[in-house]
Order: sequence, then C-alpha cells, then structure tokens
Amino acid sequence: MARSPHPRPWVTRQRFQGIVAEALDAIPPELAEHLENVAVVIEDEPDEETLLDLGLDPEIDSLYGLYQGTPLGERDALHAALPDRIVIYYLPLSEDFTDDYHLRREIRRTVVHEVGHFFGFDDERLGEMGY
Repeated sequence: MARSPHPRPWVTRQRFQGIVAEALDAIPPELAEHLENVAVVIEDEPDEETLLDLGLDPEIDSLYGLYQGTPLGERDALHAALPDRIVIYYLPLSEDFTDDYHLRREIRRTVVHEVGHFFGFDDERLGEMGY
C-alpha cells in the first residue's frame, strides 16, 4: 500500500539489520557458500516503478523483498555480471509486523524466499514450500 508519509518505525534500522543478519546466518552452510557473490541490502521501500514492473498496485500492495540477478540455473560458463542483489524492505516489514516475533518470522521467510529465487525457484514453487 502507499506508505508516505511514514510514521517512525517501532524497530530501529540497526535492530532490523541484525534480524536480517540472523536470518542469513540460519541458511545452511551448503547453501550459504553459493551466496558469496550476492549482496544483501536493506532499503526503506520499493519505488513505484519497481512495484508496477512487478504487476503490483502501489496503492494497495506491499513488497517485502526482491531478488535482482540471474538465477544459478540460468547461467552459462561465461556468465559475468555485477553481483546479484537481494533487497529487504525495512518500512513495509516494520509497518506490517508490529511485534518482534512476527517481524523476525516474516524477515526469515522473506530472506529464504529471495534466496530461493537465486537458486531458481519461482513464486509458485516457493509458495508450495511455504515461502
């Protein structure tokens, strides 16, 4: 949904970053080793153009995370590109999940979902898996 102007988030950005780091640390090592060239960044919120490009309505839809890059299974031996990015959106998550338990759970779910895209899973498959 449209999120401007924003009330002050109940969770500090530093605490939010710590929860994202914990979610990344919980990824099994055999999968995490493939993420060494993936930048995980925290941004306030997606811009309207990003939402529209994804077929979302900026007035009613939220986006918690976004994978930007080429999934592993689509790369060839000559693949050379900037590092892939996983963006986790601070304001939509902190506005929609207003206690520590639910925020931590949704950040973990969002991180796993976006990492799943890196490994080549589409939204339908990730939904079947609970992400």
